[in-house]
Amino acid sequence: MTGALAKAFAQLDDPAVRAVIWKSLAGALLAFLLLGVGLWFFAGWLAAGHAHWLGWIAHAGTLIVTLLLTWFLFPVGVTAFVGLFLEEVAAAVEARHYPGRPPARQQSLAAQVGAALRFTVVAILLNLALLPAYLLTLLFPPLYFLVFYAVNGYLLGRQYFELVAFRRLEERAANQLRHARRGRLTMAGVLIAVLLTIPVVNLIAPIVATAFALHLFEAMRRDGAAA
Repeated sequence: MTGALAKAFAQLDDPAVRAVIWKSLAGALLAFLLLGVGLWFFAGWLAAGHAHWLGWIAHAGTLIVTLLLTWFLFPVGVTAFVGLFLEEVAAAVEARHYPGRPPARQQSLAAQVGAALRFTVVAILLNLALLPAYLLTLLFPPLYFLVFYAVNGYLLGRQYFELVAFRRLEERAANQLRHARRGRLTMAGVLIAVLLTIPVVNLIAPIVATAFALHLFEAMRRDGAAA
């Protein structure tokens, strides 16, 4: 597992992967810039016809709110844009480490939406079921982090595995492989969750996680073929 993670980080020197990073950063910056401009004009509209000092306060408040939103939500914005280009990351990993593979399966839009909805439902139900445990463990932070990483490790391990596995396997075969290796995938998901909670690293974490999951998937397929 550590070898797969090391290869995932090493992939960051790939021009195709760097292009995804820059496109994601640029997209997030543009999104927050447009948000700031929209809030600025909205504040001006609200203050129109009022005292000059109210307009000044409204615009100053808008600037502060935009900066705070950018500071706290920029990683989320980058992650959202990265999601648009993860297929490029997977293709770059395969080109470097698994050349000669046939083109990946083309999933229908309905299949992609269905998989995303199923994952979302599982994530919501699981976190709702564990909400009392979350609240209780807040009194003992080490236990809280244990529960947090365990739950999100399962969810992230499953999410990124399906992202790469459905490119190569039918859904049924991919799910059988996931169930057979669920312990290993949960541990991988915990590592991904840790990366997503480290400042700055979380900007590239989805890219690393995709490459990491692809290496694990290929290793699992080899293990299954050898069994």
